[in-house]
Amino acid sequence: MSLSSDPPKFRVAICGAGIAGLFLAITIGQFAGRDIHIDLYEARDAITTAGFGVGISRRAAEVMVELGLYEKISHISASSPSSSYVSTGRRLRKSDAPNGGFEWFHYISKTIKQGFSMHRQELVDILKQSIPSSCTMHINKRLTKYEKQSSGSLALYFADDSTSITDVLIGADGIHSPVRKTLFETISPDIIDPSKIRHYSDPSWTGTLVYRSIFPVEKLLKLDPNNVAAKDFVMFCGRGKHIVSYPVSRGTLINVVAYVADEQKTGIPFEGHWVSAVSQEEVMKAYQDFEPNAKRVLDCFENPSRWALHVLNELPLFTWDRVALIGDAAHAMTSHLAAGAGQAIEDAFVLGRLLAHPLTTLDNVPTALKAYQDVRLSFTQFVARQSERTTRPIYDFCALGTDRGNEQEEMEILKEKMVDLLESWVSEGEGGAVAEWVKAERQLQEGSYSGRCENSAT
Repeated sequence: MSLSSDPPKFRVAICGAGIAGLFLAITIGQFAGRDIHIDLYEARDAITTAGFGVGISRRAAEVMVELGLYEKISHISASSPSSSYVSTGRRLRKSDAPNGGFEWFHYISKTIKQGFSMHRQELVDILKQSIPSSCTMHINKRLTKYEKQSSGSLALYFADDSTSITDVLIGADGIHSPVRKTLFETISPDIIDPSKIRHYSDPSWTGTLVYRSIFPVEKLLKLDPNNVAAKDFVMFCGRGKHIVSYPVSRGTLINVVAYVADEQKTGIPFEGHWVSAVSQEEVMKAYQDFEPNAKRVLDCFENPSRWALHVLNELPLFTWDRVALIGDAAHAMTSHLAAGAGQAIEDAFVLGRLLAHPLTTLDNVPTALKAYQDVRLSFTQFVARQSERTTRPIYDFCALGTDRGNEQEEMEILKEKMVDLLESWVSEGEGGAVAEWVKAERQLQEGSYSGRCENSAT
């Protein structure tokens, strides 16, 4: 960390103080010290987060180790990291049987290590404590658009009619990202076909509704002391719908996410609020044909909410000029691999290290952002595709035929497909975020060397 009293070499504005934005600010602060001034803008009046549970993979845990946060964060996981849900695997049940389901199979990965689950807000609370002194926090600042100035700097415009100036802008502002919207609206038509702008800037509804709740484990134990969801990561699967349940907050709470899919509505604009409070009756009605084990979990729901699950279409780029996208602003995906938060953390680490690198100057920021894009774009989109491929064919049994006589054989084939999918995205990125950072650093070094040679020749 630099102890220099010299002014910062450039300013970075991060829009969005969620998991991605916080990890980015922490990474830049740790590796650049006060050489880079950070402005972190949050649209709400506090640093909070939507949703309840979050799964942390080996790759994301590796980033936490690099940043010195692993011990503190793992302490708030479902239990100790050595006994968390990824160590005991996940139990998948065939649950679309009102009179009783059965365990389909117990998946234990031999490749996923060091992962754990936790309450999302507890993670954010720890990250808030680690915001570097080089970062200035701004709340109630909802970005509406940005404009490039003749000097090359960027003017930021906020909903409260205030403005600000920065040198580099990072959109960590989620699936609705105004940064992404402005980027694609203002990019050269030689780069992006104008007819494709909305395809890239607007989220797309998957046709799936998601019911969420979190409640004390004691509530389920009183209702059903032997319920498998009280301790394990469980997936209750059925045709067209499934329920995911796992412990958080050191096993004291249970996070539940229940999916109901309608393939005919995929891609159709969703009417109404994307997130709304719903009644217990609506949740129970959606799963009236499920087994008693699953229904008892749903019986414990407190203040249930319904979410219209949206994703982003694959983007052709994550960066242009001095602007870049990370996390959901770049690759909002379905949650079926529990990989969205992890990918956001990896984005932040790679990009933060590049911006903080001694070779990165204001003049070659686009080179650093391009290196980030080159190592992150293809992998994050691969993970998003793998997540989508596990949903309807496997978890929702849409690949099963109608011939009940062959159902056992078909379910065995589905099991093999699911294991292949789960293992493939892990093995595809086996090197991890640190290896990606090393690759990106090499690209930055080569780009910087080429730039110096060109300047010398000139």
